[in-house]
Amino acid sequence: MAVDLCIRDVRVLTGRGLLSGGIAVDGGKIHAVAKEPNLPKASEYIDGEGYVALPGLIDVHVHCRDQGLSHKEDFTTATYAAAAGGFSTILDMPNNSPPTDSATRLLERMRAAKRRIVVDVGLYGAFPPDGREVARMCEMGAVAFKINMMSPITPVDAGDDAVLERALRWARAHGRTVAAHPESRDVVERLSLELRESGRADVLAYAQAHSPESELKAVDRILGIALRAGARLHLCHVSSGRSVPLIARARRRGLQVSCEATPHHLLLTVDDLVRVGAIAIVDPPLRDRGDRARLWDALAAGAIDVVASDHAPHAIREKVRDEVWDVSPGFPGLETELPLLLTQVNKGALTLERLVDVFARNPSRIFGLTGKGELERGYDADITIVDLKRRFTIDPSGFHSKAKYSPFEGMEVTGRPVKVLVGGRLVMDEGEILAKAGSATVLRRTR
Repeated sequence: MAVDLCIRDVRVLTGRGLLSGGIAVDGGKIHAVAKEPNLPKASEYIDGEGYVALPGLIDVHVHCRDQGLSHKEDFTTATYAAAAGGFSTILDMPNNSPPTDSATRLLERMRAAKRRIVVDVGLYGAFPPDGREVARMCEMGAVAFKINMMSPITPVDAGDDAVLERALRWARAHGRTVAAHPESRDVVERLSLELRESGRADVLAYAQAHSPESELKAVDRILGIALRAGARLHLCHVSSGRSVPLIARARRRGLQVSCEATPHHLLLTVDDLVRVGAIAIVDPPLRDRGDRARLWDALAAGAIDVVASDHAPHAIREKVRDEVWDVSPGFPGLETELPLLLTQVNKGALTLERLVDVFARNPSRIFGLTGKGELERGYDADITIVDLKRRFTIDPSGFHSKAKYSPFEGMEVTGRPVKVLVGGRLVMDEGEILAKAGSATVLRRTR
């Protein structure tokens, strides 16, 4: 009996290394990974053209916008961007309009997503003030919860240690990871006020207000709270290499803590902020070369678990303002992050195995995404096929995202996703989106 699909002539990256052969898919799952003579007959074939097949990549930090923020991005454009960038699964952050902070709003967002997505999407929740509501959100399938320690989006007081500890205990009771944006509101507000009163409104003033010390203070604080709560913690977009020893110390004390870095913090510095201007304003901001080097050391050593884009699109009018304090922080990243990291693989700064760890295996493990993150029998047939040698120049005008700008504009990169399959369906082929909006799955975490 024939399977649904065979991908032939690919080098498959499995847990045992690269295998020259193919992948058989049946019923949306991987049926076999084998050398070509051992593959079953199939109803359909895809020619892999000798490229490398990776497990479908996962971005755990994406702002899909939509609903009241659809002028910035919507589920269709965000998932088009994800597919074009090589990602088969993304996790959507809850700072939306309205925020995803109740079971009712989570259901509304799930329904909106289901009609529009072309890659699989899981949804974060923002903590409501009631533990019973947290339980309802978990029953509905919220994949994780998010706390912004600097700019909370719900009435939950992120400045109160007891309130945060209670929230983390709620998440622990339901087996959910808590992702935290670690910046100290007190530090940022104090420095921002001082700089504004002195007349500063340049991009460096923004970086100085959102200082590394703000991150360090917040990281130390949330690690202590998570230890008391016994919660699983994920630290978003670590920007200072000096945060890494604090995380390592908490791990030694028994805390289940993971952390992520972004391509922009790994590859750009404050010098690029000055060069590019407000387009490169992001929160936390770009750091100095020393911090960038420490992040690379941590990534190579395995101390950084995940690389994520923090895809945060805004309308261009929200990025071009007279004063930096009025600029919306963030920029699109889904369509640049994989080529940027593949370029580092080609340079020898990162192994392909490590890339798959931070883009697939670890995200699946940390966020409980069952059936994703590996190319093994029985796993979802989510597959990213890449041409490791494809050279091109980053051109934001061709983005699928609504945000047509990038601090990486004009950068030459080597390595590009050429095909993405989600559940055995070919969603992206050579940059063209083939799937219909609404064809993918809204992930509902059940444990």
